[in-house]
Amino acid sequence: MTPLQSLFESLRGQNRKALMPFLTTGDPNIDTTEAVIAAARQAGADLCEVGVPYSDPIADGPVIQASYQRALDAGFKLQHVWDLGQRLTENSDVDAMPRVTMVSYSIIYRIGMAKYVDQAMQAGYCGAIVPDLLVEEADELSKICREKGFDLIQLVTPTTPRDRQCRIAELSSGFLYYVSVTGITGERTALPTNLVDNVGWLREQTELPICIGFGISGPETAAQLAPVSDGLIVGSAIVRRVADAVAKAKSSGADPVKTAAEEAGEFCRSLRKAIDAA
Repeated sequence: MTPLQSLFESLRGQNRKALMPFLTTGDPNIDTTEAVIAAARQAGADLCEVGVPYSDPIADGPVIQASYQRALDAGFKLQHVWDLGQRLTENSDVDAMPRVTMVSYSIIYRIGMAKYVDQAMQAGYCGAIVPDLLVEEADELSKICREKGFDLIQLVTPTTPRDRQCRIAELSSGFLYYVSVTGITGERTALPTNLVDNVGWLREQTELPICIGFGISGPETAAQLAPVSDGLIVGSAIVRRVADAVAKAKSSGADPVKTAAEEAGEFCRSLRKAIDAA
């Protein structure tokens, strides 16, 4: 059983839903990313999605695009993701929390599929979300991941044909990432009216947990989606708060790392409370 399988089995037994924050590695530096992830964990996050900065946005909205560019401008290298993973493993506040990378398939392909998985596992990651991996090309990576006990998480969107959704589920493990809206990542105040029905249909086709991402702006939208999901992925809303907190701290002479961690922790705490009350 993989760490993600164990986590969702445990959450199911407690009738709890997973809270999964997304953070960009190295935005603005590794110290901040580590501190924010630790604060999110202490505030009730169950697992974490660690973004691998990439120059060509896939489905990223302006907030996450900007965070990737800041990290790249600061000299980001893939080794920083592995360094962060090692530091999180050594951090007693975070070690038990499963962590997955959000990474472009082009990076995995360039490095080599087995090599990427091996390096990720050595750094303490237990899975990868690969948003631009076509289902027609997923067989080999899916096989490698299953053999190594590393979860391959793929995305299903509102416009994905239903037969294709089933094929994606067959080649995925850990959980399915359900994109709540058509379009790019970002905070939204309203979600599609057919979302509940679409997720309900998909749940009947697979035993995988279904986590919903894109568009979750705060406790209100988290509470709306918690009853129909196994977990919620919150990215832009957290990334924006981290960036704002760092800028505010620099202008006031405060500690940017501490300020960003406190802001992210407070926000995650509000999400946890809303999810548990839903």
